[in-house]
Parts: sequence; structure tokens; C-alpha cells
Amino acid sequence: MIAELRNVTKNFKGLRAVDNVSFGMEKGETLGIIGPNGAGKTTLFNLMTGFISLSEGEIFFEGEKISGMPSYQVARKGIFRTFQTIRLFPELTVLDNILVGAQMNHESGFVSTILRLPAFRAHEKAIRDRAYEVLELFNIQHLADNLAGDLPYGTQRVLEMARALAANPKLLLLDEPVAGMNYEESLFLSDTIRKIKDTQGVSVIVVEHDMGFVMNLCDRLIVMNYGAKIAEGTPAEIKQNEEVIEAYLGKEDVS
Repeated sequence: MIAELRNVTKNFKGLRAVDNVSFGMEKGETLGIIGPNGAGKTTLFNLMTGFISLSEGEIFFEGEKISGMPSYQVARKGIFRTFQTIRLFPELTVLDNILVGAQMNHESGFVSTILRLPAFRAHEKAIRDRAYEVLELFNIQHLADNLAGDLPYGTQRVLEMARALAANPKLLLLDEPVAGMNYEESLFLSDTIRKIKDTQGVSVIVVEHDMGFVMNLCDRLIVMNYGAKIAEGTPAEIKQNEEVIEAYLGKEDVS
């Protein structure tokens, strides 16, 4: 098991945004987290990545407790994410944005860097090679010299995912990755995520409102409503779950 949440709870001034949520995730799995607006999905990502602290519960990654760690330490463990609102460096090129991600888990010694020793040059080559590998994986290599801020919205979302992948994550958290994308873009992204999982051994958690996208992509789904987990299962099982249907569509008034 690569990740496990045990009774995770988050309170904001009396509001329980995440309510006693527990689940595990196997290595290489693609897990979807779905639910109506305000269900606590993004808050759960913030807890898993150390952006905010837990009120109760524990989070484990590869058997090690990570709840309580600051976000930079969580990232060093191999967990990277994207955000609902795009957080690129708009004044930098596409390539430079990818290089920022590629450098996250590469370190070069101080002396080697100052003197530009062979170890430093090898380090720089590895980072650049990784950046171009990711550009090609997401089919944006032809945009390498474009400014990130000049890209269309959907392409910016792709770039943010590419930057996160460039850091060689073990677990990649994608927050509404296909928001603002058309059908063809969503289909390409779904195929790319499968390729990432199959060729690079990355486990993926997706928060998304596009039900067709998650049903087609994910091995398993977790459904949240009002901060609590109300269902867990395969896409086929979730489609038939009456509590899930009620959460999305409302309960029919028969009075």
C-alpha cells in the first residue's frame, strides 16, 4: 500500500470540512475522488500534501507517517500535486517551467556547482533530459520556447501537470485536471495519465467533476459529501450506489 488515511478530520472554526475519512491506496493504482462542490475533496489534497494541518487522524505514505510534515518534506517523499487554480510561472518559458519541476528532487553539491565539475554538468544534463522527456510525453515539445502565460487555458493545465511529473513523483495528485478542456483534450489527457502509470510507475489520485472522465480512467472511486466518505468501489459499483445518486441528484420528494 502506497498511501493510507486513517480517520482524517479537518475543522475550520467549527465547520467540519473533512469528517473522519479513511482509505488506502495500492501502488500503481489510479484513484478518483468525486463529490459535489464543498464535499471536502480539495481540502483532503491539502491535508495529504502538508499545505494545512490535520485536526485529527493520521496519514501514511509508504508506511511512514507524514501527517504533521511541512509541504516541502512531503514533496521530498515523492508526493506532488496540481491545483484548481493554475500556478505556473507565466513570465517563464514552457521549458523553464518544466525545468523547475525537474530540479525538485535533484541535488548537486555546493563545490561541484561553484566549480562546474563533471558531476554538476551531469546533473544539469539529467535535469534537461528529463524536461524534454516530459514535454514529449504531454506533446508540448513544440511549445518549449513559448511563454507559459501566453498559452491557452487548457494547455496551461497540461503544462502544470507536466511540471509536476517532471519531479519524478511516486504519487501524483491532480485537482480537476480537465477543467476548461474540450473533449479531445480530455481524451488525450486520459490516455497520457494511463501512459504515466504504465511506463513510469506513478500512482495517481484525481479529483474531478467530469464523471465520464473519472469513470473511464480510474480503477476505483471514493465519493465524498459534506466532508465524509459516503461510498467506495469500482466505477461500475459507484454508478449503482443509491447514496451517491442521491448526493448528486437529490432525493425525490414523494409526498
